[in-house]
Amino acid sequence: MNAGPGAPRVALVTGATAGIGRATAQLLVARGWRVVGAGRRVDRLAAMERDLGEAFHGLAFDIADETAMRVALASLPAELAAIDLLVNNAGLGLGTQPAQDGSLADWRVMVETNILGLLAITRELLPRLIERRGAIVNLSSVHATWPAPTNGVYGGTKAFVRQFTLDLRVDLHGTGVRVTSIEPGLVETDFYRVRSGADQAGHDAYYGGTDPLRPGDVAEAIAWVAGLPPHVNVDTLEIMPVSQSWAGYRLDRGGGGGR
Repeated sequence: MNAGPGAPRVALVTGATAGIGRATAQLLVARGWRVVGAGRRVDRLAAMERDLGEAFHGLAFDIADETAMRVALASLPAELAAIDLLVNNAGLGLGTQPAQDGSLADWRVMVETNILGLLAITRELLPRLIERRGAIVNLSSVHATWPAPTNGVYGGTKAFVRQFTLDLRVDLHGTGVRVTSIEPGLVETDFYRVRSGADQAGHDAYYGGTDPLRPGDVAEAIAWVAGLPPHVNVDTLEIMPVSQSWAGYRLDRGGGGGR
């Protein structure tokens, strides 16, 4: 990446105030990057600025608000506006019901956040990333590929992220920009709490006995991809805990079958 002699590279990480985003921001700072961390929670961004020092710059906006995103990016000082790495981490799942009982309002929020927000910030930063021969890492999910109950809309948004990443890679052929889809399985974050409205006991019960991935595990993968030589591109990277694997086909023996 073209950061200039001796100049630290600059990464922009969305969803930086919790989970994978926060772990990624912390790890990149530890490895010598300057990090612009985007998120909605101003208090958490301020705390990260105190903890990480001048290498971290908080940027408060909702990824689903395109106008706020543009205003926030325009406020960056010149030395941070030259983005070498975009980590599109912000995203969420809502609802634990099957599609026939699902909330259309929840579906809209997932589409606006996981798809439209990612598209808007990517399009905004593409000219800078091309100029600097940078990299884009999009956080998809194993649910982009593997179906599971109650995951139809969430999985559909992540399937979009995966396919958009692959097609973006083709469009950017010849620019030097590297593009990667990282697709984690079960990671212990606030994801389930947000999705289900669970309290701490519900969170503990959901993850109990699973030995899931930790946010730092995924952050390590992101940092590894970002640190590879400029001629190396990882197209997709699926990561699962050892305790998780693919389920077999479901078969309702009392109803119609299929093949």
